[in-house]
Amino acid sequence: MFVALRQRNFALLWLGGLISTIGDWILNIGLPIYAYLLTRSVLVLSISILLTSIPNIVLGSLAGVFVDRWDRKWTLIIVNGLLALGLLPLLFVRTADRIWIVYVVMLVEASLEQFTIPAQNALLPTLIQKAQLVQANALNSLTSDIARFIGPALGGLIAAIFALNGIVLADVISFIVAALLIGLISVTKAASTESVDAQTEVKVTSHFWQEWIDGLLVIRSERTLSVLVATSAIMMLGEGVMSVLFPVFVYKVLHGQALQIGQLMSAQAIGGLLGGLLIGVLGERITSRLMSRWSISLTCITFGFGDLLIFNTPAFWPFYWVSVGLFIVVGVISIGRIGWQSLLQACSPDTYRGRIFGALGMVTGLTYLVGTVAAGSLTDRLGVVTVLNLQAMGYMLAGILVLVRLPRQQASIIESERVLQEILVPEEDELLPPTR
Repeated sequence: MFVALRQRNFALLWLGGLISTIGDWILNIGLPIYAYLLTRSVLVLSISILLTSIPNIVLGSLAGVFVDRWDRKWTLIIVNGLLALGLLPLLFVRTADRIWIVYVVMLVEASLEQFTIPAQNALLPTLIQKAQLVQANALNSLTSDIARFIGPALGGLIAAIFALNGIVLADVISFIVAALLIGLISVTKAASTESVDAQTEVKVTSHFWQEWIDGLLVIRSERTLSVLVATSAIMMLGEGVMSVLFPVFVYKVLHGQALQIGQLMSAQAIGGLLGGLLIGVLGERITSRLMSRWSISLTCITFGFGDLLIFNTPAFWPFYWVSVGLFIVVGVISIGRIGWQSLLQACSPDTYRGRIFGALGMVTGLTYLVGTVAAGSLTDRLGVVTVLNLQAMGYMLAGILVLVRLPRQQASIIESERVLQEILVPEEDELLPPTR
């Protein structure tokens, strides 16, 4: 896995992402603490979460069109700079009557971030060899777990010592450093990158809405892409349910407090780190297999089964540290998701990769929101454990969908290339000049 870090360009992208993600965790932990202490209102936190969800649904897919139009490296540089500037108004939030500034900033930041995710996923495959794609995504997965360890503790410390100003400036610096590191990347057009002739290029980029529709048509026309997007939608539906009911589960079923919530989150992060290190040790002996439909399906099914154990074991074996161990196991299993992401990147035509990941963000954002609403409406009727069991079975359903509908890896890549040709290459009659 760490062989991928020998690729200078990828190492710069990875380090920039790690630093900015740590900065995000600092803000995500410190800002809610400050806002609550300032207003003593839980409603403030709920509104902030809602505002960060809206851009993902509304702008996620549309942002992908611009990502495919623009230079992806410079998109990341400029957006990171704008993210840094966008945080500065938070320095003026000193009283409860200025809390509206937090709302505006969170909405702007969430809107800008809709450009970074598709841009990163579209740029990454052009910076490394295809054989190292899974390893690179494994490192990106480690980024999230490392940031989850460092960011919350650092955010709480900065909030206690420097209050809101320190939190904001820390995140601002993280975005600036990330932009500088990305600026050092030297991008060359990969040999595998698809190219189109001038006439086709004009056809592709002449109309914004047509470009957007073309991106959706690629997903619909290629079975691998449509299955992977549908699988992700089902998983994010479960994540939406889990985000609402996880604290309730800890309080009501495990009889824990805020400390236990943090411990269980850390336990899953430990599992993710262990899984990433395991992939690093096994190297290419396993990384190529993670992109197979059997591996992706098994990951979804075992992850769902692990959730079932977590939610139902306390009724038969009510020991808290058993739950901690199960969270670590689930964290290890979750590293298998990098096979899903790597296959999606490999099967996405470079010309459309930004739009495909933008559409993915829109779909997952919508299903995540549906999951949060469903959790709130169903729990009083069915109970916490029953609803959590349903979301666990959703993961298993996603695994079955992958096993039944996803083609073999090589066939998936060949099929994506065929669909690209059908969409990009105009019919022969279209190349002839018009006649009377």
